Amino acid sequence: MCGIVGYVGPREGVPVVLEALRHLEYRGYDSAGVAVHCGDRLAVLRAAGKLSNLTEKAYAAGLRGHLALGHTRWATHGAPIERNAHPHTDEAGRVAVVHNGIIENFRELKRELERLGVRFSSDTDSEVIAHLLARAGGDLAAAAVAVRSRLRGQYAVAAIALGDPGTVVAFRNGPPLVVGLGEGENLVASDPAAVIAMTRRCIHLEDGDVAIVRADGAAFLDASGSPVERAVVTLDWEPGEVERGGFRHFMLKEIHEQPGAVSETLHALFPDAGAPSLAHLGLDAATLRRFTAVRLVACGTSWHAALVGKFYLERLARVACEVEYASEFRYREPLLSAGTLVVGITQSGETADTIAAMRLAGGAGASLATVCNVRGSLAERLAAFRLGTHAGPEIGVASTKAFTTQLVALLALALAWRDAKGLPASETGALLERAWALPYDIEGALGHADELAAVAEELRRATDALYLGRGALYPLALEGALKLKEISYLHAEGYPAGEMKHGPIALLDENFPVIALCPAGELAEKVRSNIEEVRARNAPVYVIGDASDARLGELARAVIPLPALPWPLQPIAAAVPLQLLAYEVAVRRGCDVDQPRNLAKSVTVE
Repeated sequence: MCGIVGYVGPREGVPVVLEALRHLEYRGYDSAGVAVHCGDRLAVLRAAGKLSNLTEKAYAAGLRGHLALGHTRWATHGAPIERNAHPHTDEAGRVAVVHNGIIENFRELKRELERLGVRFSSDTDSEVIAHLLARAGGDLAAAAVAVRSRLRGQYAVAAIALGDPGTVVAFRNGPPLVVGLGEGENLVASDPAAVIAMTRRCIHLEDGDVAIVRADGAAFLDASGSPVERAVVTLDWEPGEVERGGFRHFMLKEIHEQPGAVSETLHALFPDAGAPSLAHLGLDAATLRRFTAVRLVACGTSWHAALVGKFYLERLARVACEVEYASEFRYREPLLSAGTLVVGITQSGETADTIAAMRLAGGAGASLATVCNVRGSLAERLAAFRLGTHAGPEIGVASTKAFTTQLVALLALALAWRDAKGLPASETGALLERAWALPYDIEGALGHADELAAVAEELRRATDALYLGRGALYPLALEGALKLKEISYLHAEGYPAGEMKHGPIALLDENFPVIALCPAGELAEKVRSNIEEVRARNAPVYVIGDASDARLGELARAVIPLPALPWPLQPIAAAVPLQLLAYEVAVRRGCDVDQPRNLAKSVTVE
């Protein structure tokens, strides 16, 4: 989950690397560091805490050099203190490395090196890589090939050497690495967001690859050590998308970008606005009819999207659907067949557990699809069918626009499948036509920010909260609670409203706020009854739903309006006030919204 950058080219390396790290700090902010080839030495600077601490030290030091490495750390082995920050070097300072991942056999490698007289200066697993590379002999690329075979676990590594002032060498097994191809300069990074300011052209490394990156180009060796060509991907992002653009936080900016992200995703998935067909993605009617069941595998917020997707696929398309935590999927020997479509849902396309679940499913004979936001990512390379979301880069750790575009993609899959099965076309067409207006509904939801801020002012002193929803909005209750936990550190639970009586109601009193999702529709009366039960226990209630319902106005301290929508579109619109509420609570509690403690954006190791 750490951020990795390597630069080689004509520019001063430190400013380039620090700027790229700024776009990767969401991957880890326990500590940061840089290494620079300064002619006769590899200079290393490290700092505990956020990147700004390193930036002050680096500019004060005035390091000069055109070959540099950088790293932002999310700690696994060793406390988040300066001596454990990356880059790490061997004792003689001949090799510097940055690493993301976990070296499972580092203790035996460390003991072996200590018997040879090597002294370690950190508590990390990563330091063994620097010592092994320095002792391997040959040039840095040959050393990487030799050392790679000795490492067990998951790793993405970038390295520079004193004896090779023009080369960054990188290799991976599991966590992602990309090479950004510039004009007379090149970057290595753990995320495309780091390269977009310099270039849109990048190459994703495959597991086992070694990349030899110089200013004038890059060469690749595969897992067997043989030269190999890798495809160049052109990113569909703009450099300005990785800047805050006048917003106080990336999260707030990304919440406000959702009307455009939803519109872009709809247009990409259904280029013929009147036809619910995914044939251009390989999912034509005949292909969809071939599948008898679908499994949705995901983690975190993407898992909540999958829960909504189950409602879409079963109610709209009448397809049997199961939702799986990717982290548990492969440990229960799932029953899969060629008639099963397994869909990996992942913003980054590199989530370790989701990738592992997709690989297992593919090996068992299932067909693979993905709902993914990053073109050319590993999930897209594994999948035969790619339902790409078009949210643009998402920098805030708490997912917002990625979630709503995932819902759009899953709705598109359900509508295409429904059409393929010959279910009533008039209903399909009416729903699709209404979906095109979703960006306006989201704009309307954004217009209630002041009302949500007033609710947040009341919630800021709470210690707990309960979110309730029914049907396809039950997963939104889970997502709302998760958002609040992630960025405000306020304990919250999401629950199906009908299950409240089976336990959580025991918690309720006048100090336990409840946020209920109750828009107009088929389940409104039942949710209203649950709200009555909450009020009977004196718990304060805040409703996101039907502002025209007079009884809700009597029961709730505030009713935040949701537009009247067909049930499949309600979750997409409801996500927005839930996100804004969590944001406003976090701001009032003085929390770091974009970089919440202990979290990283992309979980690329188990």
